[in-house]
Amino acid sequence: MKQEATGSATHRSLERGLSMIELLATAGAPMPAAEVARRLGLHRSTAHHLLQTLVSLGWLHREEEARCYTLSHKPHQLTGRKWSVAQLGDMAQPLLERLSRETGEGSSLAAWVDGIVTIAAKRESDGPVRVVQDVGGQRPMYCTAVGKAIGGWLSPVEVRAALAREPMLPLTPKTITTVKAFEAEMRRIRNAGYAIDDEEQFEGLRCVAMPVFCHTGEVIGSMCVVGPKQRMTHQKLAAVRAPLAALAREMSARLGHT
Repeated sequence: MKQEATGSATHRSLERGLSMIELLATAGAPMPAAEVARRLGLHRSTAHHLLQTLVSLGWLHREEEARCYTLSHKPHQLTGRKWSVAQLGDMAQPLLERLSRETGEGSSLAAWVDGIVTIAAKRESDGPVRVVQDVGGQRPMYCTAVGKAIGGWLSPVEVRAALAREPMLPLTPKTITTVKAFEAEMRRIRNAGYAIDDEEQFEGLRCVAMPVFCHTGEVIGSMCVVGPKQRMTHQKLAAVRAPLAALAREMSARLGHT
């Protein structure tokens, strides 16, 4: 009888754990433990214990500041599924909050999905002058830091395919407008580990970006710090690289990159 009771309890725990994974997989956003408990009809202490177990086993990730839970990279790694732009944005948002607090400037995460650079999440600065970024907006690769930071870790074939999607127009006097010059820029970026947009898309704006990788080792996006050039001096562009690098690495780690 004792063995049957133990087996029944194990079965119940497994069923609840799988229900949590299914719930968070379909939620589309991080969820607090109390909401998980409510939706599954569980006592809060039971839900908390199971959530912590799933975190320790690598199936879930806990956002420490927001105290919310979301899927880890493990289901994607096992199934070969790709992250959507929205999923990447949800994962990046708390990191962008930290990045903007540390740098005093706006920040964003761009996703590389289906061959397109798309803004997945943003955090505007708290200062009087802000750079407005549109979540879901697409960015050209050839003249943006987020695009160039991705391009630096793509194959030459992928880079040329991205450049072929739109003309390399001279948006400002500093815009790169030839494939040869862009390929030279990609080599510089890969050696340096970061990309800079020094008024290449819009006059008066500067941005620095670094790549984000997933569990396969492939580049999946980029994270940036952006601001008006009167604040984003060349000295500040250098100063923000350290916090940007740390949080880009943390985002990559959450996607299973080692």
